[in-house]
Amino acid sequence: MTLHRILLIALMGLFPMAAVAQDTTEVAVEVVDPLAPRPAEGLTLEEFLWVARPIIIFADTPADPRVAEQLELLAERPEALLERDVVIIVDTNPDARSAIRLALRPRGFSIVVLAKDGTVGLRRPALRDVREIVRAIDNFQLRQEELSRAR
Repeated sequence: MTLHRILLIALMGLFPMAAVAQDTTEVAVEVVDPLAPRPAEGLTLEEFLWVARPIIIFADTPADPRVAEQLELLAERPEALLERDVVIIVDTNPDARSAIRLALRPRGFSIVVLAKDGTVGLRRPALRDVREIVRAIDNFQLRQEELSRAR
């Protein structure tokens, strides 16, 4: 990912709605923050295959304080996550039986990081900081290939 693209994505996250000028015609473009936590309901893991590396935060209730703590930890270094094409998904409702929860079968609080090919690269039952997550992602085979192509 180029520095230009990273900066563009970061700026898009700062401005929920941006105006784009093309040939003196202004066009309104809705911008979605790629690191804004998405609820798992209605999503499937297949949507992210070969496109993004989902970080899924599971808990048995939205009141679990570890969910907010984990989101705060992830927010500390967004540029490192953007560079690695991360999306954040939160599933705090076991009764909803989301497709993601059914596929990954978590128990209580956990954080799961998937590779772009859909394989589980990291699964932990406790909070993780961005440094540890990024280190794990950088060891994924596909990430290694991306880095070697960038050189």
